[in-house]
Amino acid sequence: MFLLRYILILLLPVLAYMGLRKLAIRYSLNQRQFNMLLVLAAILVTVVVLILLGRLPVHFIVAPIMVALTFMLRNLPLLIRLLPIVQMFRSRTAKSAYGAAGAADTSSIRTRFLLMQLQLSSGDMDGDVLEGKFKGAKLSTLSMDALLELAVECARDADSLQILEAYLDRVHPQWRAGAGDSASQASPRDGAGGSEAVMTEAMALEILGLQREASRDDVVQAHRRLMQKMHPDRGGSDYLAKKINAARDFLLDRL
Repeated sequence: MFLLRYILILLLPVLAYMGLRKLAIRYSLNQRQFNMLLVLAAILVTVVVLILLGRLPVHFIVAPIMVALTFMLRNLPLLIRLLPIVQMFRSRTAKSAYGAAGAADTSSIRTRFLLMQLQLSSGDMDGDVLEGKFKGAKLSTLSMDALLELAVECARDADSLQILEAYLDRVHPQWRAGAGDSASQASPRDGAGGSEAVMTEAMALEILGLQREASRDDVVQAHRRLMQKMHPDRGGSDYLAKKINAARDFLLDRL
């Protein structure tokens, strides 16, 4: 019994992680949802391990949960009234953080097949399909099978494919594990897909979310805000970081 308990303790984290990965693929969880689920699972596994080791009495867990539920039920009308105030506060905070500098809250990258947009205040990423079978659709409304089919179409344009893969990596971090052969079919081979688009002033302004009258300081500040959201170490991609840097360099060279 003692040995079985320790084997179970060792297996719990592994089984929990495998279960989370399957859950993320099945329900197409985005990066934020997956991270939140991972934190909750880690807390739950820690509690279960402590209970199995006899370090944490069960009533120490049940009692706070019951107290919290009782408090919420008793004060539910008050909590409902407070929700609009919380949402208003978050909205004003977002406006003060991004509106004061005179820059837009949205950054866009346009390719042959896609118009991709990033909300700077939230870090959310979504896009519109401009060409092909799914023309006019929002990426967020497409199933994983449809997104993989779109990736095969985007293989004809290097920029479109790379921006779509960046979207999938950010919003559906487990997509490669579930894609199988579809991912390899979408990747350009033998030079297919062509070269990336040459940076223009209109493209650079759209990427950084700026107007034509933007100053040098506006460009630097917009670049900094974007890199805080889209750096590869923060859930972005090398392709997006390269585009953002190219847009900054293009505009700074002309100021």
